[in-house]
Amino acid sequence: MSCELDSPVQTQMAVAFFKSSLSREDGGTNRNEGKQPTGRRRVFVQTETGCVLGMELDRGDNAHTLKRRLQIALNIPVEQCSLTFGDKVLKNDLSAVLNDSPLLLTRNFLSRSSSTPCLSPTRRDVQQRDESGSIEILGRSNRFDIIKQLVKDVVKAIDMGVDPIPVHGGLGGAYYFRNSRGDCVAIIKPTDEEPSAPNNPKGFVGKALGQPGVKRSVRVGETGIREVAAYLLDSEHFANVPPTALVKITHHVFNINDGVNLKKPNKKKVVSKIASFQQFIPHDFDASDHGTSSFPVSAVHRIGILDIRIFNTDRHAGNLLVRKLDSMGRFDQVELIPIDHGLCLPETLEDPYFEWLHWPQASIPFSEGELKYIEKLDYRDDWKMLQKELPMIREACLRVLTLCTIFLKRAAAYGLCLAEIGEMMSREFHSGEEEPSKLEVVCIEARRSIADRDLLFPKVDLGDDEFQFDIDSEDSAESGFMPKMTMDDCMYRAHFDLGIGSNGRNPLSRLEKGSEEEEEKKRDDVAGVEAFERIPSVSKLSMPLKNAVLGKKSPKQPKYSGMMQENGFMANTSSGHRSANEQLPASASFVNLVDMREDEWLLFLEIFQELLHPAFDNRKSATL
Repeated sequence: MSCELDSPVQTQMAVAFFKSSLSREDGGTNRNEGKQPTGRRRVFVQTETGCVLGMELDRGDNAHTLKRRLQIALNIPVEQCSLTFGDKVLKNDLSAVLNDSPLLLTRNFLSRSSSTPCLSPTRRDVQQRDESGSIEILGRSNRFDIIKQLVKDVVKAIDMGVDPIPVHGGLGGAYYFRNSRGDCVAIIKPTDEEPSAPNNPKGFVGKALGQPGVKRSVRVGETGIREVAAYLLDSEHFANVPPTALVKITHHVFNINDGVNLKKPNKKKVVSKIASFQQFIPHDFDASDHGTSSFPVSAVHRIGILDIRIFNTDRHAGNLLVRKLDSMGRFDQVELIPIDHGLCLPETLEDPYFEWLHWPQASIPFSEGELKYIEKLDYRDDWKMLQKELPMIREACLRVLTLCTIFLKRAAAYGLCLAEIGEMMSREFHSGEEEPSKLEVVCIEARRSIADRDLLFPKVDLGDDEFQFDIDSEDSAESGFMPKMTMDDCMYRAHFDLGIGSNGRNPLSRLEKGSEEEEEKKRDDVAGVEAFERIPSVSKLSMPLKNAVLGKKSPKQPKYSGMMQENGFMANTSSGHRSANEQLPASASFVNLVDMREDEWLLFLEIFQELLHPAFDNRKSATL
């Protein structure tokens, strides 16, 4: 399938680049691959309205000097603005910011109002020419070699006057970029043209970059990061994800809304964007246009394994490309290419969507080769790799990846098939009420066990840890926010604090004692009364959740719809308590992962794994 020609969208210049002395090399590919520069560094600062400014940092620059330079370039006050690098707020130190990293300049949440000016440049004298290449790869991975060659081909075509082609399907802005022969070789998706983003060319606007998007657990402007993450996590090209990278790209075809009249005709001017750059794969159709019975079992399994790992919330037939290997596309003679992974790795568990869930291929057991691939997966290596290649990725996303990788590995080793694993991750609706998935039930029980432990063994308050991920912390910068405790340390504590492992006791067994023992404990421990009132009691939460794990009927199921989470549990509140790192609106999220301290997170993982086996037992017995 080839892309069809059409007229490009009209754009206007609304971005300025700060003066720099960057030279063009190899069409603008990364000039400092594999090295952390010791002197001058380049960053690309993006405002919440999508404007991109390329700036060069000196060794002595900090967040304050950078913001002052931004104020001069944008001609706007930046005192009430924050510079963020993923979920890290840059207060002063910039040592963790790598060369060619994208930063986001946003107005502070409390200072937002209808009278607050947009963070967009207004002075023409700062609309200076960007002296870097027209396409710059933001990253240092050796897996970007294919992208580097594509960038050279695209830059050559741009210099020859070969214009890209806007994609008219979908809700977001996307563009086919071509080589000098006119063939489509890449698809570009600017982060500020996503659905709900300020420069969306199809009218789906209304939010600034960094705010909750179409999926509340995926922020506006961050789908491009997830596209790259899915490619990097597809080790050995197992699921066939096309090569993808994050780039800074400059062209006149991109869209910029004037914020007043979206239909106002504008002259095309050069504008720079942060975007995902993905190799275009020629194909014949997508899965919605072809009978799924001809799809190879191995291809469905491999894509499903990836979707489970990355908790894909948007695997529909339209983002499964099909390429015929013969003229007829007969059974087992087609190739599947998964694309559009911008809604994977959410910041919290929600309801995923797996198109393949009820395909017959998903009910066939994994092959020996697939089981070996799953067994080799290591969430620790994935965590470190993503923090190195995509340092702006959020901690919450990495925790979701960790949880899902453990869940996949344990489920596959137990003998569950792809369909059974997907069903355990998916939510159900009963009488119009949304209920947590079996995966979420296990997570809730693990969190409750930690809460019980904290009540029995309260910790001495060592001070406010609200800024535990502070960029100014040398420890957090050096460790990359990886947990400092070892798993052995966590297991040792779990054995003595919760009685897990050493006596073989299942944490679910504590629920058998019923609510009377818990009520007695609450009366005896006066200091813990208020804490118990903040979380659901055993009679109200744990027993119905246990029944959900065991597959039993509960006389009265808890109603979850419209309920928020507080301290990791459901709470009937109108506001809740969310840190500045989260700032996500109320959603049907039954368990929170990001609010745990590092030691709590490790303990949570240990308890979570202890609870999986009985959950799998009950899933298998229910199937039989």
